Amino acid sequence: MANQWEEKFGAEEYVYGEEPNEFIREQAYRLEGRKRIVAFAEGEGRNAVFLARQGHDVTAWDYTQNGLKKTKKLAERHNVRVETGQKDLIHDPVPSEEYDSSIMIFGHFFKKDQRTVFDKLISVVKPGGIIMLEVYSEDQLRYQTGGPKRVDMVYDPADLLEWIRGYKVLHFFYGEQERVEGTGHTGTGHVVQVILQKEKI
Repeated sequence: MANQWEEKFGAEEYVYGEEPNEFIREQAYRLEGRKRIVAFAEGEGRNAVFLARQGHDVTAWDYTQNGLKKTKKLAERHNVRVETGQKDLIHDPVPSEEYDSSIMIFGHFFKKDQRTVFDKLISVVKPGGIIMLEVYSEDQLRYQTGGPKRVDMVYDPADLLEWIRGYKVLHFFYGEQERVEGTGHTGTGHVVQVILQKEKI
């Protein structure tokens, strides 16, 4: 799996484009005043660079060296700094309560590992911090406009509803969205979006 992504991100062009994910662009206002942000499975850095341009201190984690190199390159082009780190989000430890917010856009893992990664998205954030997520739902397999081609690597909205129970949910969406992100995501897709505050209710 890692080699496949190293090869994909080794291309000169940005597979998912250089512009941020539309969900992140639309919801970035929620991150105002939250200085330190970490981006999980950040790929080639488009969201991390966008948030750095908004004045945040951003760390981008990805499994691939090529993705992180392109993140640095994109950041330099926009005259901002993004800290990068190579991380296996399933197996590697993450710091506890160090960031003001965490994001993950189209971070797809096998179902048996999805909860592990989701829990880390929450654990890295300080109390009161914000967690933002957009992933493809199982319904995406019918659309064929991007994302994994197998049901065990996309998300069941019922799972996400279970995982966010007990937290302050600011936004939950399950349905169609237009995504034009490079050659990787093009056209109408079916997603799950979550924004929650790390605040027990």
